[in-house]
Amino acid sequence: MFEAVEELVGEHADLEKKLADPSVHSDQAHARKLNKRYAELTPIIGTFRAWKQTGDDIETAREFAADPTDPSAGEFAAEVKLLEKQREELTEKLRLLLVPRDPSDDKDVILEIKAGAGGDESALFAGDLLRMYLRYAERVGWKTEIIDATESELGGYKDVQVAVKTKGGNGATEPGQGVWARLKYEGGVHRVQRVPSTESQGRIHTSAAGVLVTPEAEEVEVEILANDLRIDVYRSSGPGGQSVNTTDSAVRITHLPTGVVASCQNEKSQLQNKEQAMRILRSRLLAAAQEEAEKNAADVRRSQVRTVDRSEKIRTYNFPENRISDHRVGFKAYNLDQVLDGELAAVIQACVDADSAAKLAAA
Repeated sequence: MFEAVEELVGEHADLEKKLADPSVHSDQAHARKLNKRYAELTPIIGTFRAWKQTGDDIETAREFAADPTDPSAGEFAAEVKLLEKQREELTEKLRLLLVPRDPSDDKDVILEIKAGAGGDESALFAGDLLRMYLRYAERVGWKTEIIDATESELGGYKDVQVAVKTKGGNGATEPGQGVWARLKYEGGVHRVQRVPSTESQGRIHTSAAGVLVTPEAEEVEVEILANDLRIDVYRSSGPGGQSVNTTDSAVRITHLPTGVVASCQNEKSQLQNKEQAMRILRSRLLAAAQEEAEKNAADVRRSQVRTVDRSEKIRTYNFPENRISDHRVGFKAYNLDQVLDGELAAVIQACVDADSAAKLAAA
């Protein structure tokens, strides 16, 4: 069991050696990448070592417990049971740590709440959801900033966007503890059932609001490998100086994996033209990568809420029964007032546990 972790132990040791080399830190982007991977592996390796050590301790305790001449045999038998329980707990912890991680889990998010079916009541409910998320963020120590908001006449929100960040900025201190790791389960249609303040007959109304959560885009980093480039030189054309039309100073660079091309012939030397062409190529690749990242974020956004319609609900907030129900995982609790005050941890944890169970089953 856990044979694959041995490979991770080797990778962890290799990363430790690299990070101890001062020359590695001259390239900050590369050092950050190594540090991030090292932080991801550290809890796995620590748990694995404790798991192995507990196994060795169990074997030792069993030997002493099996010795009929040892007066402490009974104590060692009790210790075996205690160690076996610890081993089971470590086994489960390690299994969960080995669940494939979402690469965006440590990212900050942009959270948007949109009023949907239900008119003014839906906008008021959107305001309730906003307060719920702001209070939850405060409880767990995140920072929030309202980026844009369109208020309704009765004090709710037709649309509001909020940036939610960890205290240290983009990224969490521990893997799986970032904002996206928790709030990604909030995307979808949220339905409310209650008697609106505008209802004179005391009838329960149903309305909905949509919540959209996307990881906040980071600065895109593009790695350009020399083997991925085809560099062609040719004779410049047009006005430009004595060397134009007489030497192969113009440069065209093709990035083979993407087909992006950049060329320059304005400078006098081939080296200068090559440098300029590389600058152009890098900027074009950055723009293409950013466009792809934004497209992926838009796809995530669209998949969460196709239409803010009551029938496409992920969760129901029933005020008369003080009940909250998450229809995806079967979670139900009768503390809606506390949840709306920011005590959202149990609801989110139910989604996290269901997601982990599904990934473990598929592994």
